[in-house]
Amino acid sequence: MKDGSRVVVVRPSFSETWAFFVRKFDVKRATLEQLIPDPGKEQAIDLLKFLVKGARIVSLTGEQGCGKTTMLMGMIENIYETMNIRVQETAFELHLRKIYPTRNILTFRETETISGQEGLDVQKKTDGSVNIIGEVATDPVASWMIQAAQVASKFTLFTHHAKTFPNLVTALRNSMLRTGVFTDERTAEEQVIQVLNFDIHLVKDFRGRRYIERVTECIPLEDKNEYNFDHRKEKTLEAKFDKFFDNATHYFTKVTDRQLYKYVNIMEYIDGEYVLTNKISNKNIKEMRANMDETDVEAFDKFIQENWGTNIIDKNEKIEEKPKRGRKPKQTV
Repeated sequence: MKDGSRVVVVRPSFSETWAFFVRKFDVKRATLEQLIPDPGKEQAIDLLKFLVKGARIVSLTGEQGCGKTTMLMGMIENIYETMNIRVQETAFELHLRKIYPTRNILTFRETETISGQEGLDVQKKTDGSVNIIGEVATDPVASWMIQAAQVASKFTLFTHHAKTFPNLVTALRNSMLRTGVFTDERTAEEQVIQVLNFDIHLVKDFRGRRYIERVTECIPLEDKNEYNFDHRKEKTLEAKFDKFFDNATHYFTKVTDRQLYKYVNIMEYIDGEYVLTNKISNKNIKEMRANMDETDVEAFDKFIQENWGTNIIDKNEKIEEKPKRGRKPKQTV
């Protein structure tokens, strides 16, 4: 509807009686400060802002009515204004052009003759820096979202109905398989976890209260070559067989049950308060800093130091700071 609401009508014989369902969408500008009122909100708001400014691929998950679309609207405000935004929806809900009239934003939706897949294909030709998908609800859209996140845009924001992070990975992997992009489960899952950076899971409890249950980071595990071929150096046949079988056992373990990723909660909602738990991985910190301007880099470093007690990437490697203009770095002998 013109006021932003969604009306669903059912009638017999599909339903036992006539019924009307109205969902009201507030098209006014929603900010993270309005959406996150609980204790610990300062750290939660800063974390979400840095995820967007750092150009991370972020999913917003949760059941219907938990506030995914509204939270997505609040996060979009923090995208740098130099970036063009392209949106794909099944129905116009975000209304971003009304909220941000000075931004380069264009929204597409499915029609009777144009599928979501075809609409997403068109987006690749519209010079978009950020792809926003209102809801990843079909296999073709999920498949294209993974592919586009790899090559077609700087980063992507999307919503999904997954309940847990492993369920999200599995659902996206299965979509890749069903659309025929990949035929091997492992290969499809590797593509998903290489793309997906963070998941923001929202909850609506029985009282109607909405909050962020957790912010989860996906960390791909490197496939290191850990085979030991020292059996050639062994002198006895028994020792050679022991080394060989060790290698064989390690090989079959990697082939049949190798873990491709791990996931850790960066923030959790505990006893009515947002609590930062595990530190963001070094890889994501480096990539986030590379996508921020100097002011945000400084604020991000301070955020890391205040909440996790360090701004050091590795134990022996500090984050390199760029010298300020007009001042030469000190030389040491």
